[in-house]
Amino acid sequence: MTDLRAQSQDGILTLTLDGPESRNSINPEVYRAIRDAVFDAGNDADIRAIIVTGAGGFFSSGGNINSLKHSAEGPLSSVNSNTDYLNAMVRAIVDCPTPVIAAVEGGAAGAGVALALSCDMIVAEADAKFTAAYVRVGLSPDGGVTHFLRAGMPRQLVNELCILGRPITAERLAQFGIVNEVAEAGQTLDRARALAGKVAAGPAHAIRSIKHLVNIAPNTELFSHLFAEADLINQARYGAEAAEGLSAFLEKRKPDFRKI
Repeated sequence: MTDLRAQSQDGILTLTLDGPESRNSINPEVYRAIRDAVFDAGNDADIRAIIVTGAGGFFSSGGNINSLKHSAEGPLSSVNSNTDYLNAMVRAIVDCPTPVIAAVEGGAAGAGVALALSCDMIVAEADAKFTAAYVRVGLSPDGGVTHFLRAGMPRQLVNELCILGRPITAERLAQFGIVNEVAEAGQTLDRARALAGKVAAGPAHAIRSIKHLVNIAPNTELFSHLFAEADLINQARYGAEAAEGLSAFLEKRKPDFRKI
């Protein structure tokens, strides 16, 4: 079993997958735990950034293969239910108004890749390998893996990764902008914490608006998107964050958004 450990400090919630015997494999119980933790954090004004990582130098090996094999012995309704929990976890991370950062050491596979890709930013060890090799066990990807990869990579390369099951390093994913920061071995979590610290020090309401606009942009017609942007920025003009940010700029000082 993989446990989910939660630690909150300085406005940053760190969620750590801890299952050393299975390299932090994840199952419906873990999906629900992550979903609930992210949902609660998104509604907690004191939490301004979230980090998801894995213990023991590895992010997550994805679904437990033995459990996947035996799942076919049950009814289709139970299999659908398990997939629904995975999708609910992915949706919770994407929909969470608070930015979520994945800190990937060692590697990620299967649903572990889905978990990392669903986050808003990824900090990864340079040699960390992302493997969407569902095909090796006769399965196609789930959890939004093909959606997230295809949004940032050429169709041919996504097919190569998923049809041939070839791993790809974080360093190469960074070339496509899918990984935001590449870290040296042993520095991944520290780099993620530094990035989360910058997010936590920023204007929380403005950052939530930015995440919302970025998420809806691919499926929003230009005129509608212009309206959404205008509505959010015009409302923000009357808020405390804009008052502090604009005053700090004019006074040539660093804004203090944490006091708001």
